[in-house]
Amino acid sequence: MAGWYWTRWPSREGLEREAESRPRRVLTGLGRIVLMAVVGWATFSGGKQSGWAAAVAAAGLAGAVLLCAAYFQASRAQRPAATYLLAGALVGAAWLANRGQAYTLADTLWIGLAVTALVRLPVAPALLTAAAALGSYTAAGWSSWLSNAATIGGATLLGFLLRLDIEARGTARRLLAQERAARAAEAESAALAERARIAREIHDVLAHSLSAQLVHLEAARLMLDAGTEREQIRERVVAARRMAQDGLAETRQALSALRGELTPVGEFLVELTERERAVLTVTGTPRPLAAEAGLAVRRTAQEAVTNVRKHAPGARFAVELRYLDGEVELEVRDRRAPRGRSAGESAPAELAASGSGYGLLGMRERAELLGGTLLAGPEDGGWRVLLRVPA
Repeated sequence: MAGWYWTRWPSREGLEREAESRPRRVLTGLGRIVLMAVVGWATFSGGKQSGWAAAVAAAGLAGAVLLCAAYFQASRAQRPAATYLLAGALVGAAWLANRGQAYTLADTLWIGLAVTALVRLPVAPALLTAAAALGSYTAAGWSSWLSNAATIGGATLLGFLLRLDIEARGTARRLLAQERAARAAEAESAALAERARIAREIHDVLAHSLSAQLVHLEAARLMLDAGTEREQIRERVVAARRMAQDGLAETRQALSALRGELTPVGEFLVELTERERAVLTVTGTPRPLAAEAGLAVRRTAQEAVTNVRKHAPGARFAVELRYLDGEVELEVRDRRAPRGRSAGESAPAELAASGSGYGLLGMRERAELLGGTLLAGPEDGGWRVLLRVPA
């Protein structure tokens, strides 16, 4: 782990231009322009360079700028071979500038290389590069040991502070990317959950409405085959028509539910039991239910009624809604009618097998998603469905 620290490159994210704020980029650009102007003025001022010497100095200055640009690009891309070769070339170019009496250019290259190496390179190569650059600066300079020590200490401190800043910016960008990925995952999960909710709503509405119509239409067909009186057949067709109208109304209610517009559970159960001629009992103190809890009660009641129609047409059933402390219970019980009914009132086997088998699963999934339970099974010669959800 320690070896990895000495050879690890700084955060690539922190070196990206997007990681820098606009004012920082502007100040960095202005600083470079001012530095180039100062170096150029120091190189050519005082008549030190003239004629061919001035041309050579200008070419050397341009070459130094190109070397710096190439070094910055290679170190930003974290290409080791190119970075180290260009760093060595910059040390040599500074020595050439020093021999050509371009002392400001030489000092700028050595000190700038030391600082940028500490910022951009792995720790071990950065220390070696900084030592070579600052050592060259000390060997070529005429300043006192105190001045040299102050320059070396300041450059080293500046380099490590800038490195810490880059690491902090890189960490911030990584955290931001992780947060965005987490938000995208949450949005996708929410979309999947919403699609599952819509699928449950579509199933519940269609299963309740279409299966009811199927019961009456199949009964009408059996009556036709048995030669039953026309009036009884007409009653079945009219009942199927009424179920189709109810299904359309339920579809509209489902759309309202998806928009969060729900009628109170009590009113809904009153309408449902009156339409089905069932007994409704409410115990406890009625109170408004949360949207999801109310929807679970509504859909469970619809599915239970649908199952009675399919598997025990003509059977009497009772619905009980209980308001408990922190919970609400819905119980639907049916009593299977005695045998010996007419063809129109019997439960044909094909009707009992007409369901997809997903109704009970959908009710149980809806209850479990809310932290509740659903029990369904035979009891006392009939069928019992019990839903309990937090509310």
